[in-house]
Amino acid sequence: MSTQSVEGMTVELQTFEPEHREGAQRLSRHEQWPHRPEDWTMALSLSHGLVAVDDRSRVVGTVLMTPYSDEAATINMVIVDPAWRGKGLGRRLMDGAMALAGERPLRLVATRDGLPLYERLGFRETGRVLQHQGVCRPLPAPLPTDVTPAAAEDRTAIAGLDRLAVGADRGELIDRFAEVGRFLVLRTDGAVTGFAALRDFGRGRVIGPVVAPDLDAAKRLMAPFMTECAGTFLRVDTTAATGLAPWLAECGLDHVGGGVAMQRPVVTPLATPVSTFALASQAFG
Repeated sequence: MSTQSVEGMTVELQTFEPEHREGAQRLSRHEQWPHRPEDWTMALSLSHGLVAVDDRSRVVGTVLMTPYSDEAATINMVIVDPAWRGKGLGRRLMDGAMALAGERPLRLVATRDGLPLYERLGFRETGRVLQHQGVCRPLPAPLPTDVTPAAAEDRTAIAGLDRLAVGADRGELIDRFAEVGRFLVLRTDGAVTGFAALRDFGRGRVIGPVVAPDLDAAKRLMAPFMTECAGTFLRVDTTAATGLAPWLAECGLDHVGGGVAMQRPVVTPLATPVSTFALASQAFG
């Protein structure tokens, strides 16, 4: 991997290996990101990545590329130590991640600070991501009867709906989420027509992805999880276009930030019977 020297400091790009996770978590803590060691472990298990290591063997930069078959990839966990910002390290990490992605169309969620770099690299805005979190309130309405826990045999249908909504095969991600969390499914005339996932993440738990035929169905899928999580810390990442944000705020999950959804190149989505109402995460889309 290449080496860069600036103002007497040297940094080398290396393949992201498990032994780099502690240094990566140090960087994410500095950014006030909530990722636990387990969250970094999952991200790395689904991704290929690079780290920048200085001449004191400290991790001073990270980037992951999460492939979804050959159909798409997300670039995520882009972090540069404050001492190395403005020196071109972010660009080198992005160049490396894009090389790892090959010919796959790319997606990412940009922070305000990272937006200029991504625009220079050819990424274009496709929407706004809204991060909602807080202590969830109990839901007053009766729980839906058409939403039930997913069975093992529902996994294929869940992955198929996710592929329709996302436009890429995320079967490996769905399998990993099933290992560490749980799914609910919406059944219509016996067929699975939507799903929601719940797993531990960061300061508490996160609901996502949620894929459903419409907004009302998305709320019904999330309602049992919201009731289960009442009184505890919960996070949901949605997009402005879904219309889910006002309901999340009513449930006690305040809008605390988000980012800009970007693609390179921009791919016009096809009309499908389902849509994504909550992201798996800002990293995974």
